[in-house]
Amino acid sequence: MPVTRLPRCYVRAALGGPVRQASRSRPPAAVAGVLGVVLALFLVACGEGSSSDANEPAGTYRVEVTGAEFPTRQELGQTSLLRLGVRNTGRKTVPALTVSFTVAGAEGRASNLPFGIHDPQSDLAQADRPVWVLAAHYPKFAGSSEPGGAEGSDPKTYDFGPLKPGATANVVWKLSAVKSGRWALLYSVDAGLSGEAKAETSGGAAPGGSFAVRIVSRTPEKVVEGSGEVVPK
Repeated sequence: MPVTRLPRCYVRAALGGPVRQASRSRPPAAVAGVLGVVLALFLVACGEGSSSDANEPAGTYRVEVTGAEFPTRQELGQTSLLRLGVRNTGRKTVPALTVSFTVAGAEGRASNLPFGIHDPQSDLAQADRPVWVLAAHYPKFAGSSEPGGAEGSDPKTYDFGPLKPGATANVVWKLSAVKSGRWALLYSVDAGLSGEAKAETSGGAAPGGSFAVRIVSRTPEKVVEGSGEVVPK
């Protein structure tokens, strides 16, 4: 099932029916004690902003990128779909299929944005500038209307959850180009978030790739006059 942009552990599950029933018959102090124990267990289980890597099994997991699509020429303001397909070709379930993005170059590596760069000017209030803007409720699994791909502690990484042997995850990002230029968008695929679970291809390489994209200003509409001259419409 698709993984939504929600925490992996829920207070609602911990504070279910039994606790609500207890609140009707137990005195307030007792209820507070129960809630305190539940909250403590919740914090231990979830951690402070932790993701799915708490019990991530170490090991190497075989995956292959089965498809990678993103238009190589785009116009400012144009919205395009970036599609990736990743297949588990091994015999073990991948603990947490992750996909990470960064724009190539020093400015891209320095940015906290997966689809942006860090402007080196020192007087900027916000130095991270997007090259592409990700649409709300994305990424998604192909064919699903629900968001998929939980955000982890690294804003450049998306966690799509476990991937069973033989299964393929087809995921989609909806991106709008907002900065002109020639860009290389790098992506990498891994098997977990803690660094203990590693993904590799059948050839032993780290799975991933890049998209070379040119973003240009919109081409003005033109018409051909009777004289044969081409002019803006």
